[in-house]
Formats: sequence, C-alpha cells, structure tokens
Amino acid sequence: MPLSPRFEAAVAWACELHRTQVRKGTPIPYVAHLLGVASIALENGADEDEAIAAVLHDAVEDQGGEKTANEIGTRFGARVRDIVLGCTDADVIPKPPWRERKERYVAHLAHASESVLLVSASDKLHNARAILSNYRTIGEELWSRFSGGREGTLWYYRALVTAFEKRSSTPLVEELSRTVTEIERLSR
Repeated sequence: MPLSPRFEAAVAWACELHRTQVRKGTPIPYVAHLLGVASIALENGADEDEAIAAVLHDAVEDQGGEKTANEIGTRFGARVRDIVLGCTDADVIPKPPWRERKERYVAHLAHASESVLLVSASDKLHNARAILSNYRTIGEELWSRFSGGREGTLWYYRALVTAFEKRSSTPLVEELSRTVTEIERLSR
C-alpha cells in the first residue's frame, strides 16, 4: 500500500511537535521512537490512518492534550484522532499517579478497537525492545529511568501482554510476549 502525502504531513508535524524531546535517559531524538512504532505497525498490516496514528500516538499525551487531539482530528480526521486517543493514558497535566494510569490503560484494552490494539502493541513492542537493549547495555541502572521502577515496569509490560493476548494472538503480540519474557529473564 503506497502512503500518501497525508503520512508525510504527519511525520513532518510529529517532528515539529516532538523536536525537543529525547528518549528517556538517552540522547536519541524522540522521533526515532515514533518512526519505529509506525514501521512496526506498517509491517503488521496497518493502513494509512493507523500508520499516521502510530506517528502521532504520543502527541496528545506529551504535546498539548485536548488541543492537540482536536488538531489531529482537523488535520487527519476523526479516525486517526480516535486511535491516538485510544493510545493515550493521560491528556492532562499533571498526569494522574503512574500506577492508576497504567491500570486504567491496561483495562481499556479489553474494549479497544483493533486499530488501537495494533498501534498500541506496536508502541509497546518498540518500547520493550528498547528496554531489552538498554538493559543489556547498562543493567539495573535502566530502571531508574521509569516512574514504575523495576517492579512496576515489569508488572506493566506483563499486564499489557496478558491484555493483548486476551484479545488476539497475532505475530505482533507473540513478539511482544517473547521480548517481555526475555526482559523478565534477564532482570531476575
């Protein structure tokens, strides 16, 4: 499926929105994550709206809340906006407490659309791969980057795998499960 100028516009806007962000504890530009999530989603059958949502999946949470959600709807349509909102665990500042947000996010996956599941699982796989890679490089120091620390982060990713598996067993979910299992194994 060829991507249209809409996708290019989403990438350009994501670069603008996240220009000053880097990945937690690294000098890596945040846009690398957004492009990685879009790549995983496309490799797992995403259509253009889902790919655009993948590129913008953190825009509401990190770059403006409801105002940004409305702008996504205006620029890219209601379906893209709804997918992004389905991947957002908080759209207010300050964010609610970490554990509360994560429990609510995991619970909402039971009723999320297939499009939200695809983009969310792509996001979580990209994050899990980064956690695994960084753990192999810096070890236990990694956990200080995360609000949930070691135990909370491990709980969250296992809970995500369980929630995704309850909905469907896809190659994407299976890869997420394998990656999380490897993180758990190494961090014992």
